[in-house]
Amino acid sequence: MTDARDTPGAAWPPPAPTERCPCLSGNPYGECCRPFHAGEQQAPTAERLMRSRYSAFAVGDAAYLLATWHPSTRPAAGDLELDPAQRWYRLDILDRTGGGMLGQTGTVEFVARFRLDAERGELHETSSFEKLDGKWYYLAG
Repeated sequence: MTDARDTPGAAWPPPAPTERCPCLSGNPYGECCRPFHAGEQQAPTAERLMRSRYSAFAVGDAAYLLATWHPSTRPAAGDLELDPAQRWYRLDILDRTGGGMLGQTGTVEFVARFRLDAERGELHETSSFEKLDGKWYYLAG
């Protein structure tokens, strides 16, 4: 396995493969979101995609965020700016509908907490996802 710090697209060093995954699944990064970020696997469910996207925000992987954004709503590459001062530290999944391995659409409600400078903030969102050609994409939220 390659070192997580070699994850393509990460703007700042992600966790080592044996460290806790930023999505707080309880699994190490190397067995959780890193295989998605590295392009070795595709998220099998809408929730796994949402968790991997949260982790991508946490490690500054704009390329992964854009690649998993639905083509109909994806911003231009230059329109997605990640602030290295913004540190994502907690993800809570509140609810999910659909989005299973056999589904075509799904939603995930979550709260993502972050620090920016000396301030704390949170993003409470219900994101929608759609599967195209067997691959889950973030649609809107």
